[in-house]
Amino acid sequence: MSEDNRFLKELESLINRHSQENASNTPDFILAQYVGNCLASFSVAVQQRETWHGRDPRPAHTRYGRELNRQEGSDETL
Repeated sequence: MSEDNRFLKELESLINRHSQENASNTPDFILAQYVGNCLASFSVAVQQRETWHGRDPRPAHTRYGRELNRQEGSDETL
């Protein structure tokens, strides 16, 4: 099972455990998919915002590893 699928299953379980599906009468798996899609859309929006501001759109954890060091002439990771 992929990390994304595992996250959605855990989110679905959390929604169910706290009966959050009751207010909208929507199955917990649909709410979990909705929240997952919201997070994915937000990630795209953040990347677009960073690009618009002229900043590196990659998440910080990918900026400071091997990729950046290769640009600077080193193969070491930090």
